[in-house]
Amino acid sequence: MGNCAIVGVNWGDEGKGRMVDLLTERFDVVVRYQGGGNAGHTVINEYGKFALHLLPSGIFRKGVVNVLGNGVALDPENLMREIDEVASRGVPVTPENLRISDRASLLLPWHREQDELEEKRLADRKYGSTKQGIAPFYSDKYQKKTVMAGELFYPDELARHLSGIMEWKNLTLTGVYGAAPCTEAELSEWLGTYCERIKPYICDTSEYLAGAVAEGKNILFEAQLGALRDLDMGIYPYTTSSNTTAAYAPVGAGAPSAAITDVIGVVKAYSTCVGEGPFVCEMFGDEAEKLRSAGFEYGAKTGRPRRVGPLDIVATRYGAAVQGATEIALTKLDVLSYMDRIPVCVAYTVGGKRTDRFPFPAALAGAEPVIEYLEGWGTDISKARRWEDLPAAAREYVGFIERSVGCPVTYVSVGPERESIILREKELAR
Repeated sequence: MGNCAIVGVNWGDEGKGRMVDLLTERFDVVVRYQGGGNAGHTVINEYGKFALHLLPSGIFRKGVVNVLGNGVALDPENLMREIDEVASRGVPVTPENLRISDRASLLLPWHREQDELEEKRLADRKYGSTKQGIAPFYSDKYQKKTVMAGELFYPDELARHLSGIMEWKNLTLTGVYGAAPCTEAELSEWLGTYCERIKPYICDTSEYLAGAVAEGKNILFEAQLGALRDLDMGIYPYTTSSNTTAAYAPVGAGAPSAAITDVIGVVKAYSTCVGEGPFVCEMFGDEAEKLRSAGFEYGAKTGRPRRVGPLDIVATRYGAAVQGATEIALTKLDVLSYMDRIPVCVAYTVGGKRTDRFPFPAALAGAEPVIEYLEGWGTDISKARRWEDLPAAAREYVGFIERSVGCPVTYVSVGPERESIILREKELAR
């Protein structure tokens, strides 16, 4: 395997972290290339259970170098808390296995505050933000109103730069929201408490990654969220504020010479969604609560109950195409074992007409799901480790997904643990 991107095909929360943790034994480098502390990548391994928000999921593998690329919303406060938490449980985190791009912009103290203030202002029109400051951060970055991590090594210039940005930001905090202004004292405390601690990890990661490419090392690009939350290709405006697609990986990583040879699109065996926005296949009532409880569907970052529904073939086919997926990792198949009949959303009805195409975002509000049912298997499959171990109905469910989406399913996850996986060769997954 050469360079690979592991990406979400749907609304996020598909299980990308567990797949990165599983596959990093084949790679030398793992790079997070977009997003920030709003991720919630759940990993279960010999160290225990973790919910990673900024750290790449390769941090648990000895000998793997983990990189936070220039496209990441780098939150020094949350990153140091996460490093401390992981290290306290026996996972070494050092400048040898974690490197931060000097070109990554810093998520500043007022970004989370502004995120909360804006969601409050929007009230029932809110976007369902995780309130981690992601939207204000990326907005400011594109307005050139952030500072880069490398500026921490130039304190005089940093002080002048931050002072000017703070003056500008306080106009918004006080004038638009009626909030208290940020002060020099607060900035100074933030710099000394958190930013000083991340400095040992900061370096020219583009130079490092260029060297890795030249040496033929294998790089894994770890995405956050899914295709339907991509700023350009997703269900705008109910998206994240970065590009979640595999095509963005070399740019956000700062490794434009790294050609991606494989794209593993992660798909959950049913649909989940955290936050606001259209979710055509959504279940409600007791049916939804049974599925939510069976899959323990609560946000890793927020703890919010996830919205749930059957597998959405229309959205999944679109997401796989947007990601350029070369193969699919299907997660949480074991959760469906309690169902006698398994619902699947095979098409939408929009304006009285059936369609197999994912609609333009503005048309999604009027879309209705077309549901068909597949036979359930009614038995625990969590111990299965070979394709032949699965019941015929479970194999048919996987085959139905392959045929409908047009992409081979090469990994079938039957539990959250690293070893709870069935591997299939691409030639057989047709």
